[in-house]
Amino acid sequence: MRLLFQRRPAPIMADHRPLYKICQFLLVLRMASRSGKSSLTRMHLFNWAFKRSDRSARIIEAAKSKELRVTAWGFDPALAIALKYGIAEGLVRTVSTGYELTDRGIALADAVVKDKDIFGSEKAILISIGKDITEGMVEAVAKDWEVI
Repeated sequence: MRLLFQRRPAPIMADHRPLYKICQFLLVLRMASRSGKSSLTRMHLFNWAFKRSDRSARIIEAAKSKELRVTAWGFDPALAIALKYGIAEGLVRTVSTGYELTDRGIALADAVVKDKDIFGSEKAILISIGKDITEGMVEAVAKDWEVI
């Protein structure tokens, strides 16, 4: 008996597509970060918040109260991969504190912001948060983490 395998395309969830993640982090850097810069830990916080409405509500509340009451959040390998692609495409660059938008990244982020048909929920969340989730707030939580 001979077995034949036929390769078929497999769908990839949107959340795992690099271009989707790239646009998400460009929006975070453009709409919710001072000087278009953010640490990796802070980027993961936003990425984590985008995944569920109860999480984004907690981050919005933290922005209003100026106190981050989230003890931990997930670190997504898809975000790390997307950041590497973003660097390779010249959309962001690494700086001593994390990542920073380039002119090319600003142009793409602005195009995404202007397009009313894409990333509606992310843009609404980021508008509600503004630039009120600071690096200091994130560091205050992260300093208590223990590496196991």
